[in-house]
This record gives sequence, C-alpha cells and structure tokens, in this order.
Amino acid sequence: MRATFMYGAGDVRVEDAPDPVLEQPTDAIVRIVRACICGSDLHPYHNLPASTGGAPMGHEFLGFVEEIGSEVAGLKRGDFVLAPFAYADNTCDFCCEGLHTSCRKGGFWGVGGMGGGQAEAIRVPQAQGTLVNLPVGEDSALLPSLLTLTDVYGTGYHAAKRAKVNPRTTVTVIGDGAVGLLAVLSARQLGAERIILMGRHEERTQIGREFGATDIVPERGQEGIERVRELTGGVGTHTVLEAVGYMSAYEMAVGVVRPGGVISRVGMPQYEEAPIGFTSLFGPNITLTGGPAPVRAYIDELLPGVLEGKVEPGRVFDRTVGLDMVPDGYRAMDRREALKVMVQP
Repeated sequence: MRATFMYGAGDVRVEDAPDPVLEQPTDAIVRIVRACICGSDLHPYHNLPASTGGAPMGHEFLGFVEEIGSEVAGLKRGDFVLAPFAYADNTCDFCCEGLHTSCRKGGFWGVGGMGGGQAEAIRVPQAQGTLVNLPVGEDSALLPSLLTLTDVYGTGYHAAKRAKVNPRTTVTVIGDGAVGLLAVLSARQLGAERIILMGRHEERTQIGREFGATDIVPERGQEGIERVRELTGGVGTHTVLEAVGYMSAYEMAVGVVRPGGVISRVGMPQYEEAPIGFTSLFGPNITLTGGPAPVRAYIDELLPGVLEGKVEPGRVFDRTVGLDMVPDGYRAMDRREALKVMVQP
C-alpha cells in the first residue's frame, strides 16, 4: 500500500509500505477512503528531528472494514466506519467516564509503531470500541462533515463542553483554524449568544460568523486583549476556548478571561511552561481545563445533526488532494493557503 511518513521537519513523503495485517483478535483492517491533514500535524512539520525511519502520519479517517479479528463483535466486512483520533475499548472505567483518550487499552495513531491514517489502509486496535458504523456510502455528500467527527468537530465541542458553555456565558475563541471555527459552532450549539472570535484571516472568520461568531477581533497580543475587553465593558468573557497551543495564545486567553471564568485549552501545547501563578489564575479564581478531546464520547451526540444536515462542520475543508499529493497539502496548510486539506486515497 501507499502511506505517508515524515522524516523530519518539512520532509513528508508518500511511500510504499507493507499492507496492514491483523495482529490481535480485537483488531480490524480498514481500507481508507477519506483522510485529512490536521493542524496538529504542522507542529512536527516545523520541528521534528531528522531521522532515517519516517514517522507514520495521520489520525483522521473514514473507510470500509476489510478484515475483522475473532473477538470483534458488532462489525462486519463492508461496513463503512469512522474512527476517532484515539482508539479505545469503550468499556474500561475511563471510557465509561467519557475519557476515551485515557483508555487502559487505548492509544493514538502514528505513535509507538502504529500506522497512520494518511494511507490506503490501516490496522485498527480495539476495533469494536473504536469504530463507529455509518449509515452512508462512499459517495455521500456528507463525507466531509462526517470526517470532522474523527477529530476537529469533537475537539471544538470538547473545548466548549469543558468550559461549560451555556446560554448565560460569553465566549472568546482564540484561533481561526478548523478547531477554532468548530469551537465557535459548538459554543453556538450549546446556547452562547455572544461569541468573540480572535482570528485575522478574513475567509476563515467569515465561516466563523456563519457558524455563530458575533464579533471578530483580528488584533493579536496586548492589542487583541484590549479590543476584547473593550467589547465586554472591560471585564472579558466568562469562557475562553484556546484552539492554537502557542504561548502567545495562552497569554491572550489569560488576558481576556473574566474573573471567575474558565480557560479551556485544546490546542496542542507547544511550550513547556505557562504562568499559572497567583496573579494570572489563582487570584481571580480562574479555572484552567481542556486537554486531548475524547472524541468517541461525543460522536453519538453529534452524529445525528450531521446526518440530518442541521450542521455542516465539513465546510472547514477547502482543498482535496490525492494521497501522492499529501506533501503539497502540508505545504498549503503551512503557508495558510488552505484551511484544512482532505485526502482521497
């Protein structure tokens, strides 16, 4: 099969790789029909040390079940499925508490030798608990929106849920990437009426407005903080959904959150230290939450709206490439020429 590997910063290659095979009776093999490039994939694209053995890439995919292990129930060959970006058994105590990213038998694609989703096929561990059967086919117009359920939609929703967004809360979303835009959509779904989107790319912030943003703040840093505070009578917003991961975004979050408020961070952290001291969080009673989204916990809740066409999170995709063109997709996203790239093997 063909699969994507990263050999160092900026060095993405699509190469021949061994076909995946069943290794455990809880495995399944999925033939991938849609995948995508995530904003978090750009972090190793910027700083991964060079190596002679490439790292498999990709953690978002839809596809058909081709083989099933002897202990997998509820699935059959030919089922069309989606997989969250973390696999899980969906039965352990953490999964039952909605923390599938902490599953005792779980893990992540592309880590520890696991194959990546930017490929023609993949081995899925814990297939019974991970894969979600979809009542559509390969030709469905809903595939882009269904693909967002593997990560970015669930991650944006996780940010809003962890912040306990509701009709009484005001919201600032930091970041106009796919996760930030879907955090806007999620905050609106949870009833927020005032949603400030901090982003400076007009074509993206326009999608944000259509998803529910009431105000756009293109300024960054202290200027952006002052603008948000001006819009909120000087006090900031009850909740801040930080969808970037850089220190500058965290500092803006601290600057715009209201006393007693919540900062919910789902952007992949790209720093080792953060000023979590008395003056920044402890003094004004601010809560810090977030983390890797247990996407599997939200799929049953979010899937009906997508299938019924009530929401269109797939609008975040603005470019599609074939598998061999994945390196071009990375470059396009890195140069901000594309918001989110879908891959069609």
